[in-house]
Formats: sequence, structure tokens, C-alpha cells
Amino acid sequence: MRTVLGLVLTLTVIVVAAVSGGDDGRRTTTTTTEYAVLPPEATAVLRAIRTGGPFRYRQDGSVFANREGLLPERPRGYYREYTVPTPGSPDRGARRIVTGGDPPEVSYYSRDHYDSFTPIASQQLP
Repeated sequence: MRTVLGLVLTLTVIVVAAVSGGDDGRRTTTTTTEYAVLPPEATAVLRAIRTGGPFRYRQDGSVFANREGLLPERPRGYYREYTVPTPGSPDRGARRIVTGGDPPEVSYYSRDHYDSFTPIASQQLP
């Protein structure tokens, strides 16, 4: 019972942190997120990445340059970006998944257009 309660509390903290989105002006890469707490649109994009598409936006799969410097430094072309659709948004919105490697060996979720990144636990990818 303690383990279940601990897991519930941990997931609650992750969800609250992801949803609150307070902006203190700093850009960050936070602790790993569990696959289960990602928005459903993000899980659909991860599945599309794993299977090679199709993708909704022409920019999906383009090189992500990591100009923000928040992800580990890698050679140009290592990172790729994908749009996570935002329901109700008239454009691509702010949510993205960035993968590294070909095939992808790491994945990051950004809910705020690259102001912060959360690594996605790779063993839980679809």
C-alpha cells in the first residue's frame, strides 16, 4: 500500500509541475517524466515517430539545433523536432517532442516551445 501511495504522490507532483507552468525566466531540463503522464497527443506523436509517420506538419522531423543549449551537446543533425498538436490552437501551438539519434535513443517533451524540456522515460515508449 505504501508503494502505491508513493507512486500516486510522485505522479501527482509530476502532473502538477507540468500543468502549473510558472515562468520564472529560467529555461530548464527537468527530471524524467513517465510516459503515462504525457498528453494523449504526445503519445500519438511518439508512436508515429517509432513507426516512421505519417506526420501532421511539414516541419516534423526537421533538425532541431538546440540553440537554447538545454539538451546535451551533440553534433548537428542529432536532434529532430516534432509538433505535439494542441487542441483548439489555430497553429502548431507550443508543444514539441525532440528526439536524439537515428533511430531515436532519447526523447524530450517541451510544453512551452523549448523553454524547458522533460526527458521521456525510454523504457516506457510505445
